Amino acid sequence: MNDSAAVLLVEQRPGFRVLTLHRPEKLNAFDAALHAALRAALEEAGRDATCRAVLLTGAGRGFCAGQDLAEPGLTGPDADLGAVIDRGWNRLIRTIRGMEKPVVCAVHGMAAGAGASIAFACDITLAAENARFGQAFIRIGLIPDSGATWALPRLVGPARARAMAMLGEPITGTDAAAMGLIHRAVPEAELMTEAEALCAKLARLPAKALAATKRALDAAEGNTLDAQLELEARMQQELGRSHDYKEGVAAFQQKRPARFEGAPE
Repeated sequence: MNDSAAVLLVEQRPGFRVLTLHRPEKLNAFDAALHAALRAALEEAGRDATCRAVLLTGAGRGFCAGQDLAEPGLTGPDADLGAVIDRGWNRLIRTIRGMEKPVVCAVHGMAAGAGASIAFACDITLAAENARFGQAFIRIGLIPDSGATWALPRLVGPARARAMAMLGEPITGTDAAAMGLIHRAVPEAELMTEAEALCAKLARLPAKALAATKRALDAAEGNTLDAQLELEARMQQELGRSHDYKEGVAAFQQKRPARFEGAPE
């Protein structure tokens, strides 16, 4: 285990890393130190060929309360919330979305404000059934940020997105899964076991194909059908020359499990 200035814990597992937000006394609310530590840990995981997936979770009684409102510079006549978002939250969301490796999020307790936005930005999000997702920006006179206004309509549709953003009412993990906001809700006692099993499975899958899948799905948000068909063809052309494709076809024909390049034993 690595202690990153005490605000982020990094644990190595076979084939993946667990990154734990570690400001439990603040419900893992973000300050500049946690932003820097998490971005650095994600970038390091991205460079490590032995790390094929990342699991993001929080210490203590909840996942993340979003921005630490006690941090200096957030109120007063000289406050510039746009600058705060640009140097912190926007950089973090871009880092998560830009990773070639799958990022899994495990949410327990509260994921509030930008804390919920982090969960929405990850590739696969699991939550405890009794977890709560909240976009309560409206209660302090703000709009959802950190990509939430982009993610919510795409995940749950415009009607539900508008209600969540305008009313600021929290929803449970069970409801979040039912409306397609997250992948799945599980009993809280099983959350980390399920999340780690999911990361272990991702670590055994073909890394290049996972990275290409992420790029293709992201591109689809802005592409026409014709553009997306052309992109898929180009990606398949490249992947069709890979060792993993040859191994996958051979394993299928021989009725055995595939052993993809670089996957942990």
